[in-house]
Amino acid sequence: MTFSRRIVSEALGTAMLLAVVVGSGIMAERLAGGNVAIALLANTIATGAGLVALILTFGTISGAHFNPVVTLSEAWQRNVAAREAVPYIVAQVAGAFAGVAAAHAMFGEPAFFASMHARGGAAQWWSEFIATFGLVGVIIGCSRSRPSITPFAVAAYITSAYWFTASTSFANPAVTLARAATDTFAGIRPADAPAFILAQLFGGTAATLLFTWLYPAPPANATVGGTVAPSAFTNQSASD
Repeated sequence: MTFSRRIVSEALGTAMLLAVVVGSGIMAERLAGGNVAIALLANTIATGAGLVALILTFGTISGAHFNPVVTLSEAWQRNVAAREAVPYIVAQVAGAFAGVAAAHAMFGEPAFFASMHARGGAAQWWSEFIATFGLVGVIIGCSRSRPSITPFAVAAYITSAYWFTASTSFANPAVTLARAATDTFAGIRPADAPAFILAQLFGGTAATLLFTWLYPAPPANATVGGTVAPSAFTNQSASD
């Protein structure tokens, strides 16, 4: 797959992911009548469903990272060339902001407006470490053992992490930056974003170190971006 197609895939996929996250958050908040639990549940279901659809759509093009931490982890594992990591990340961040603007336009909101939603403190930061650690662990574990189920496993993990983490599982620096530009249900204050991103980077690093040790590397060229693999992966593993 050409590099330009992979970059467009990452930008478009991340934009659509943020449109799902922010748009469903706005809709949920408007319809929940002040019931935050119901609003979060609706936001969670929409995000999980949208995520599996987007990974299945874009996975065979770019790997469907949609996340700088995932890209850095894949570059570390040499599933993505190191020189491509920065363009991937730029595309993801640009796409994330485009997705926020698209969601706002659908609901008659300004394109961008800084969030006032406070998400600070050690519990929130630890939550982001755990959320990102688990996400990267699921990606590595599934892509190296049962790659065909990776999209479903990733979406299932994020769906659960919305509820078992105090931060509602951002687990993504591009998502965190873009959600600082929406003062809606999914927002985070810009001042709180740097600590979230730092915790995510630490979580992704720890998971990459541990899970690449737990799981042996797959055969060369077996995966597409380390996230979604062709059926040949299973056949080759069986014949080894």
